[in-house]
Amino acid sequence: MSTDVPALSAPLDLAHGPAWRNRFALAPLTNTQSHADGTLSEEEERWLVARGEGGFGLVMTCAAHVSPAGQAWGGQLGIATDDHLPGLTRLATALRATGAVSSVQLHHGGHRADPALHGGPNVSAWDAPDRHTRALTTAEVEGVVADFVAAAVRAERAGFDGAEIHGAHGYLIGQFLDPRSNHRTDGYGGDLTGRARLLLEIISGIRAATGPDFQLGLRLTPEGYGVPLPEGRKLAAMVLETGALDYLDMSLWDVFMAPRGDHDGRLIEYFTDLPRGTTRLGVAGKVLSTADAAWCLEQGADFVSVGVGAILHHDFAARALADPAFAAVARPVTREHLLGESVSPHFIDYLASGWEDFVA
Repeated sequence: MSTDVPALSAPLDLAHGPAWRNRFALAPLTNTQSHADGTLSEEEERWLVARGEGGFGLVMTCAAHVSPAGQAWGGQLGIATDDHLPGLTRLATALRATGAVSSVQLHHGGHRADPALHGGPNVSAWDAPDRHTRALTTAEVEGVVADFVAAAVRAERAGFDGAEIHGAHGYLIGQFLDPRSNHRTDGYGGDLTGRARLLLEIISGIRAATGPDFQLGLRLTPEGYGVPLPEGRKLAAMVLETGALDYLDMSLWDVFMAPRGDHDGRLIEYFTDLPRGTTRLGVAGKVLSTADAAWCLEQGADFVSVGVGAILHHDFAARALADPAFAAVARPVTREHLLGESVSPHFIDYLASGWEDFVA
């Protein structure tokens, strides 16, 4: 536990770009609100701008696919071509007007992409015929790096303050990290150094291709999807040691949970003690009150990413900063409540179909 705990309202300085006005970040949330071609819809723009108006220090988009082959679901935001730039530029401008720092999450679904959307087959680190997936060639892996870098440059051109690399939840980067199946022999598989090579090349490529004020973050899963906790901790230490990231965003599912298997303590403790230099550490997972967020900072996190709470309250951050006793409304909630929080009918349908006991 940290002995020098910042207030939730304290600005967060980063190595690159503008300071966040507080310690609250909007988590990157799948919402299926974009147009079929990945261009920004008015519904998705309103959803995000409302969170900027609601006081969040950082507002991040949902996972945005960096190439057509990486699109994982219908209505997913895209940042794969310049056709996506007009909407992204409009969004970045609108978010800046709210006082929030803005970021695009960069994503590739790998074998979790939808071949019906991109013409298939899917691609991954290894062949998986049961998933209609083939292994990327070495040249194609290098092409994936280039796609992530180009998407980050596109985000910068659009006016976003930064981008976050989606390395969590078993998507393409996570598939390369999976020791169960990634046995490539071309330098992108085998031991952790090889399996992390794709991620590290994306990080260094984006840092080299963007300006000195562009913020770069990374989301990782601490354990699961084939990655055991000791290796998840080692990977986090590896990326922190590069000094290339402005922040590391750990998706814990539940900030209070214990690790799986024979590991003591809480999952959060395996990452807050890592040397981080100038890189900031964030945690996400069931932060639903001011007390929850404050507890995360007490454990040593620099900021908290809020997902469900931000769906329930567009102004979760402002409410939490104003009231130490604030807690999100209990679920399920009505469609009317969500519409009043700038959650569109498309997003509400997604919540109703995929999240148990969310929509009454």
